[in-house]
Amino acid sequence: MLRRRPVLRMAATTAVVAGTATAVSGGVRRHQEAKYEQQQAAQAPAPEAAPPAEEDTYTQLKKLGELHEEGILTDEEFAAQKAKLLG
Repeated sequence: MLRRRPVLRMAATTAVVAGTATAVSGGVRRHQEAKYEQQQAAQAPAPEAAPPAEEDTYTQLKKLGELHEEGILTDEEFAAQKAKLLG
């Protein structure tokens, strides 16, 4: 009978240690998963930049005028592009 008590005590101690280790490892795992999710959220790609805004009508007309003055656009081409811009 004397031998059973130390064996039972050792078995009980082992069960307590194993249970504690399981509980602690579960907590650590949950903590690591939460930390990983936070890191993933922080590294999410930034939203795409808006497409470049179209030049305003004045700027486009000014460029057309410069092209016309330089002789790159004919009178007819200039008039057609100007009409197109002004709608």
